[in-house]
Amino acid sequence: MNDREFINAIDADGLPLNIAVKNGRITHIGPQRAAVAAAETIDLEGLLALPGFVDGHIHLDKSFVGDRWRPHQNVATLRERLAVEKRELASAPPILDRADALIRQAATYGTLAMRCHVDVDATTGLSHLNAILQARDNWKDLIDIELVAFPQAGVVSCPGTAEILEAAVREGVQVVGGIDPTTLDGDAEAQLDIIFGIAERHGVKADIHLHEPGEICIAQLERIAARTRALGMQGLVAVSHAYGLGDVSEQVVDRTAQVLAHAGVSIMTNAPGEHAFPPVLRLRAGGVRVFTGNDNIQDAWWPYGNGDMLQRAMLVSYRSGFNTDEELRVALDMATEASAAVMGKTDYGLKVGNEASFLLFKAPNAAAAVAAALHERLIVRHGAFWGGPAILQLKAAQFSREMRR
Repeated sequence: MNDREFINAIDADGLPLNIAVKNGRITHIGPQRAAVAAAETIDLEGLLALPGFVDGHIHLDKSFVGDRWRPHQNVATLRERLAVEKRELASAPPILDRADALIRQAATYGTLAMRCHVDVDATTGLSHLNAILQARDNWKDLIDIELVAFPQAGVVSCPGTAEILEAAVREGVQVVGGIDPTTLDGDAEAQLDIIFGIAERHGVKADIHLHEPGEICIAQLERIAARTRALGMQGLVAVSHAYGLGDVSEQVVDRTAQVLAHAGVSIMTNAPGEHAFPPVLRLRAGGVRVFTGNDNIQDAWWPYGNGDMLQRAMLVSYRSGFNTDEELRVALDMATEASAAVMGKTDYGLKVGNEASFLLFKAPNAAAAVAAALHERLIVRHGAFWGGPAILQLKAAQFSREMRR
C-alpha cells in the first residue's frame, strides 16, 4: 500500500497528473490513478505540480539577508568593488547567521539544492568556507548544497591562493573555481594550469567565473574546452556568466557552441541587468547545457534578489525576450533540470523512484507560472506537506481554500 496519493493535479503542460508516494519516494506518476491503494488520498483540485528548484549559482557568504538594509555603493573598478565588499562584510553579522537566513528563505521558496560559490583565497583563507560548511550541515536534511572554492581576489595575482584552493578541496569542497584568467590574473594559462591541476589531482569539478568581454571571452572558453577534453572532464566543467558570448556575432556564438558542446562544458547565466549575456536559445540549439542561479542576493555587488528561483526564471525569460510557452519552459528547465544535471543530482525530478519533493501552484501550466513569477506555492518534501513562502505548516485542504479565494 502507498502512504499517500495526490490526485487531480496538473503537469507542466496542464494535463492531468496523479502522484503516489511510499516512504518518501514516488511510486507512481501519470494521468491515471495508481493501481495500488493509498492510506491517504489528497485532492489537489487542479493545482500545478512542478519539480523543486535548483539554484545553480549562489554566494551564501556575501549576502546581507538577515542583516540590516545596506544601500548600494557605486564604484569604477573591480578592485574598488572588492574593497567595498570587504569593508561592508567586516561590520555585518557572522557569515553563519547570514547564510542560515538566506538558506531558510530559499528553502521556503522551494529550492531543494544549490551550488554555492564561497570566497577562498590568500586574503580570507578558509574562514568563509568553515562558516558555510557549518551552514551546509545545519540544512543537510532539507537542501543539498554543493560547494565551489571561489578565488574572488584572483589566483596568480593573489600569491598563496593556489595552496588555499587545494586546502579547500581537502576540506570537502566538490568544485574548484576560477575567475577571469586574463583580465584579472593577467596569465590565463597559469591560472588554468592551477585550476585544472587541482581538479585532476582530487577528482573534483570546475566552475570558472568569466566576466571577460568579446573575443577575450571566446578565447578563454576555447582554452577551457580544450583542457576539459584533454582531461576527460566532459560534463564536469561549467563557466559562470560568460558575458562575452553576448558581445559577439551569431556566427561566433554558433562556432563556440560547437566547441563547448563537444567538450561538455555548461554555461550558467543569471541574465544580469546591466550586462550582455549568453544567448540561451542559440547555445541550447548548439547542444550546450545552459543553467541558471540567483548569483548575488542583496549584497555589496547589487541590492536585488530574494532567493526565489521562479522569479529568476521569469527574469531570464524577460531579458531573453522569451514569450512563447516553449521559451518560458526553457527558463524553468534552466532553474530545475539543467541545474540539477550540472550538480550531478540523480534522485531529482518528477519520476518514479525519485524523492517525492515537488511544488504546487495555482496556475494553468508551467509557462503561466514562470511568466507571473507566482509567489504563492506549497512545498511537498518527501511526500508530505512542508510549507511555503508565508506559512510553513499548512494542511492541503486549507491551502486549496486559500489559493481559491
